[in-house]
Amino acid sequence: MNRLLALGALILLAGCGATTTIDEYRPNNQMMDINSEQSVVILGRRDAGHYDTDREFIDCVASKMEGADIGVFPEQQFVDAIYPWFEPRTAPKGLKRLRRLMEDSAIKEKIERNGIRYLVWLDGSTETHDKGGSISCAIGPGGGGCFGFAQWEKSSIYEAIVWDLTNLTEKGRLRVDSSGTSYLLGVVAPIPLLTPVKNDACASLGTQLKQFFTVDQSQ
Repeated sequence: MNRLLALGALILLAGCGATTTIDEYRPNNQMMDINSEQSVVILGRRDAGHYDTDREFIDCVASKMEGADIGVFPEQQFVDAIYPWFEPRTAPKGLKRLRRLMEDSAIKEKIERNGIRYLVWLDGSTETHDKGGSISCAIGPGGGGCFGFAQWEKSSIYEAIVWDLTNLTEKGRLRVDSSGTSYLLGVVAPIPLLTPVKNDACASLGTQLKQFFTVDQSQ
């Protein structure tokens, strides 16, 4: 029996991989120049407490982008430095608003002083849906245990939009869609077999986003 249960767990574990697709748009496939004195800031889309892009995911993408002389400016440090113009209620949601904002010499000077060349707006979420099955656990005189089987679908959908803060133009977009099924086996103790949907989405988005940039070694 134990061997059969172990075999079943291995079969389910083999099916716990995430399916991830990436779509990108870059006008004329142009690369974005950046030098060692410049940096990229990744901001999550937020709506005054009603909507908040996962900060953990933003940090994950930032960590994947760092390296190869690409500097990533910390999100909260940027928001504090330009306060209050990138708070949820005041942050520019489009290029027209950004251009008006950059007409303020004080704001423009702060961005230039911190060496921020590109802004990446990151929007999206990870959702759980299509739950099925059940697990029951009980404790008796002879001990306790769990029995049953449950599964659920998870999907991570995120979009990144890149703005050039010098030319005040949109440089490209990336969309990542990652999905997979996770399982929970009730075999004496609950055994979770989790699909790394969000991790795969982060790795794919961060790696692809980094390839948008070309490092200028002349500086």
